[in-house]
Amino acid sequence: MRMQSKTLLLVDDDRELCAMLAEYLSHEGYRVESVHSGETALQALTRQRPDLMVLDIMMPGMTGLELMQQLRPLSDVPVLMLTGRGEAIDRILGLEMGADDYLSKPCHPRELSARVKAILRRCETGSSAVAEEMDGRFPSRLLVLEELTLDPGQREAVFAGQPLHLTSAEFNVLAYLMQYAGRVLSKAELTRWVLHRELGAYDRAIDVHVSRVRQKLAAVAGEQCELIKTVRGQGYQFVRSPV
Repeated sequence: MRMQSKTLLLVDDDRELCAMLAEYLSHEGYRVESVHSGETALQALTRQRPDLMVLDIMMPGMTGLELMQQLRPLSDVPVLMLTGRGEAIDRILGLEMGADDYLSKPCHPRELSARVKAILRRCETGSSAVAEEMDGRFPSRLLVLEELTLDPGQREAVFAGQPLHLTSAEFNVLAYLMQYAGRVLSKAELTRWVLHRELGAYDRAIDVHVSRVRQKLAAVAGEQCELIKTVRGQGYQFVRSPV
């Protein structure tokens, strides 16, 4: 991946922090635009779609969560949230609203860069290099289970003839669960394969992504849809094998 071709939008009211992060990320080869409120972020998003948005949750005026609420019906741009270390509820709410991952503030620019690269890697369409970097075997072929079809090359999932509008993390969660259908995948495995990082203490990111996939399946098939099973103390299992 040529990082110099990627555009990042930093949204944070801390101008000094934005300047420091923008300088570091620019040296990493990214094009970086910084804005300092939710309102100006929405304006920036109407001008050009960035490859990824780094979004501070706690901002005066329109908060990061309020911005996410307005953003997701309009755009599927990947979002990395920046949250305070004690803001566990805000992290979960942000993930439920469609953020891809989170990082606690204060953060080291190198850690932020690594997290940005991880999200951009999994957003790459049909990249064999992405699959090779993962510990798990990412599906390379069309997976079909009755009315559920997942196309890794096109990054599309269709259930009962209706497209599932999944974020990149949600798509990869579903892809791995289908690829290893019948096997229980631990939260640690899914975190490493999907989010490209290790599972942290009190880390609910994968739980929320799995929950959102379930909700989107149930929105089509009804609440009786139970394709993804929770195995208490172990992880998650796709309960039927694709053909």
